[in-house]
Parts: sequence; structure tokens; C-alpha cells
Amino acid sequence: ELGVIHKMGCDTYFLIVWDLTRAARERDIWFNVRGSAAGSMAAYCSGITNLDPIKERLIFERFLNPGRITMPDIDLDFPDDRRQELIEYTVQKYGKDNVAQIVTFGTLGAKAAIRDVGRALDYPLTETDRVAKLIPTTPNVKLDDSLEKVAELKELYETNDYLRKLIDNAKTLEGVARNAGTHAAGVVVADRPLTEYAPLHRPTKGENTGGFPVVEFEMNWLERVGLLKMDYLGLATLSIMRRACDMIYARHGVKFDLSNIPTDDPKAFELLSRGDVTGVFQVEGAGLRKVLQQLRPTKFDHVVATISLYRPGPIEKIPSYIARLHGKEKVTYDHPSLIPILDETFGVMVYQEQIIQMAMNLAGYTASEADLLRKAVGKKDKEKLLKERGHFVDRAEKQGIIPREIADKLFNDVEFFARYGFNKAHAADYAVLTCQTAYLKAHYAIEYTAALLTTETGGLEKIGQL
Repeated sequence: ELGVIHKMGCDTYFLIVWDLTRAARERDIWFNVRGSAAGSMAAYCSGITNLDPIKERLIFERFLNPGRITMPDIDLDFPDDRRQELIEYTVQKYGKDNVAQIVTFGTLGAKAAIRDVGRALDYPLTETDRVAKLIPTTPNVKLDDSLEKVAELKELYETNDYLRKLIDNAKTLEGVARNAGTHAAGVVVADRPLTEYAPLHRPTKGENTGGFPVVEFEMNWLERVGLLKMDYLGLATLSIMRRACDMIYARHGVKFDLSNIPTDDPKAFELLSRGDVTGVFQVEGAGLRKVLQQLRPTKFDHVVATISLYRPGPIEKIPSYIARLHGKEKVTYDHPSLIPILDETFGVMVYQEQIIQMAMNLAGYTASEADLLRKAVGKKDKEKLLKERGHFVDRAEKQGIIPREIADKLFNDVEFFARYGFNKAHAADYAVLTCQTAYLKAHYAIEYTAALLTTETGGLEKIGQL
């Protein structure tokens, strides 16, 4: 891992992240690392992450490999009420001229473009509203798509010159930047004053940036000019857990922190199994509550799988996973060589890491090639898919571990799950907080409830549920 990190020029990035986590510990600020970084042994050994990647069967190459052309991404969660302290530390350590937050641009969507053009051209509000309300409210909707799919809108466009002018003008403004804001988490750190790399602006009045300047390049452009982006995310759950643990220590003399709150407690699993999940991290929704009641987890691995399966695509595999877990359905594998890869999920493909292992173990891919395969398949390019299928099947046949027809069938699964499968490192990291919050609620309900009610906005509304 160290060789790959050095070869890819990521030494400085790792050291800055390490320094930030060290500073958090010195200030007694709890932190959590989300995402694929949990698969790095270097990050674990240096204290950046708290999850043992060997024990949890995580893969470094899902996080970083020589085939990757972008910087690695280590997302840091801090208590939302102490995040600003870490940003201030970064400024003090690396220089106020070298640190800034990152701009975001709000763009004009289809409805907003119609309303803004109508206002600018002094159209009657009723006419503008009439057109805007005909545009579907689905995410990323476009005016051209709306004209094709909404018959009434199409008829207005074709028969009313007055409204056609409104729509045509709105089309030219669709996607144009309308306003600037500040990225919720991004902070950029440079080796020289940032004015040598990018334009800056002072935050507008009322923006919560602590008075720091804002880089006027969006995140993708920052990477292109070689600037280093860090993610400082505010997580209310960490504030709640910390407050609960302070009260537990005051009332019971038991000292908890993120390193010693259990993640394998039977009473916590009982709480999850009966759906008593209000206030439990990541699983409060009605859908996940129902899944947990059916699945009845008894191990940490079951919670990791639940978080990963409850997503578009894998969600249809939940009944099979539950039936196999409880011995109501036979666990089957397309080939015995898949057992070491899929045994932890009862033969059901759940994680992106399993796709990488499959390509490596069965088709002779390097870990970097396997991760590139996962990304390529996930992009749904038909021509590329056909090419990748041929490569996978040919290489699997050459390895001589599985027959060609099995390799072709496996690629169908890979194709499906590369689009929808979850990053296990991220799921495992979140499952730690799920199990820990369940433990605190199961064993110290009074303190945990009090922490929820005094930390969350609108928390008092939850008192009846709790």
C-alpha cells in the first residue's frame, strides 16, 4: 500500500489527513472516516480509520490503485458542533493564505428557468405558472424531455407563439449558474497562497464559513489545477453519541468513546430486530425498520449487509438473503470457486468488493484492472460492455477455473451489481455507528434519549416515539 501511495503522489495527502485526525484526538473531538478509505491498512495502522480491513475483508484497491487518475477521497465526519474547530486548526497549521472553502454554484433548472424568464420578460404570473406546473418534478428534468413526455406542454408550445418564446428563451438558460454558495464540507489546502492557483471571493453576508475565503473553482476544476480537497463533514450523530456518553459517565462512571462502544452486543441486535430504531444511525426509515424485523440480525456482518442491500437493484435480493440466513432457502453457488467470495453473504452478490475479488480470482485480473472493470461496467456504455464481457469471459476461460458459460453468466451479475452494488468499506464503517447507537439506546436509554432530545433540531417531537 505504501508503495502505491508514494508512486501515485499521495504521501502529502495522507499525512495531512493523519495530522488532522491527530489534532482531533488532541482536542478530544470524536471523528469517523466514511467511504472506501476503510479498506486501507495504511490508514488503519496510522490511526486515520478504526476498522480492521483484514478482519472485515475489505480491499485497498477499491480505495486507491495505479489505474485511478483522480486523488483519493478520505471523507472525515466530525461532530457538527465542533467541525469549525478543525477548519480553524487547518488555517493555523497551514496558513490563512493557503486554506479556503470551496464554491458551489446553484444552476437554473427547467422550472426555475421558466419562472425567471417569465419575470424578466414581464409575462403574467398566471401564464408563467401554467407552463412551470406542467414540467414534471422529477430530478434533473429537462425542458426538451418535458416537451416530449407531457402532451399538454407540447401542445402549448406548438400552438401558442407567445408561450413558445417563453420556453425557447428558458431552454437557452437551462443549466446556467444562477448563484454561488459554499460547499457544505469541502476545504482546499495548498502549498502556496491560493491566489497563485485560483480566484477567491469573500463569503457573502450570512454564509457560515467562519470568515474564510472561498475558492471560485468547483471541486472538479480544483483537481485539474492540482489543488488538494479535504472533506470536513458535520455529523449530528457524533454529537449525540458524545453527549450521551458524557451523561453515562456522569451518572454511571462508565467511560465510553468510539473505540470501546461494542458493535456486537446481543441486546443491541435484539433492539434492531424488533424495529426499535428511532434515533439509531442510518436505519430509522420505515423500509429499513421492516427489513431488520424480518432479518433479525445477530452479527455485525448482518447489519453491514442490510445497509448495502437496501438500495435500488440489490433490494430485490433481500428476501433471498433473509431466507438463506434463516435456513429457509438453500445456499447455492454457480461454481465452487465462488464460495470464498460469496460465503459471507450466503451466495448473494452484495458488495462492489466481491466484483473485484471475482475478477481477480476467476479471471486473472490485477486488483487495479478489476476495479477499472467495475467502473467501466457501471457506466452502462453498450459498446464498452460488449468489449468488457469478451475480455472477462476470455480471461476466465484462459485461467481454467470456471467454464466459459459460467463466466458469461457471472458477467450478467457483475453487470447488474456494478451499477447498483454498494461499497462494503463504506457500509461497514456506517454499520459501526449503527451498532454503537443501538448499544447506547439498548443499555442507556435515558441518557441516549436525553442526548437526542437536546442535540437534534426538533428533537422534542420524537419524545412520543422514544
